[in-house]
Amino acid sequence: MEHLYQKVSYLRGLAEGLEIDKNSKEGKLLLHIVEALEDFAYAINELYENYEDLERYVDYIDEDLTDVENELFDFDDHYEDDYEDDYDDYDDFEDEYGIYEENFEEDK
Repeated sequence: MEHLYQKVSYLRGLAEGLEIDKNSKEGKLLLHIVEALEDFAYAINELYENYEDLERYVDYIDEDLTDVENELFDFDDHYEDDYEDDYDDYDDFEDEYGIYEENFEEDK
């Protein structure tokens, strides 16, 4: 957001360097435009800072919610238990092409 301040400062310096008459209609208009741009740059900077704060806050809430979900629903343990036994039925199965051959050595 610093680039906005730099551009507005450049315009203010340019307006002062051109010695714009503050009493003429055009001079008043140009100087008020520069002031409005300064206000916009300030407001945008404030919005950006608030956005960053909210983004951090939402990340913290998301982490906390994940912790709560893991505690309440215990996803990790149930996931492993539910799907671990699904393939036990096929361990000793061998089809006609030998695709599902058992690759484990017997315990001695």
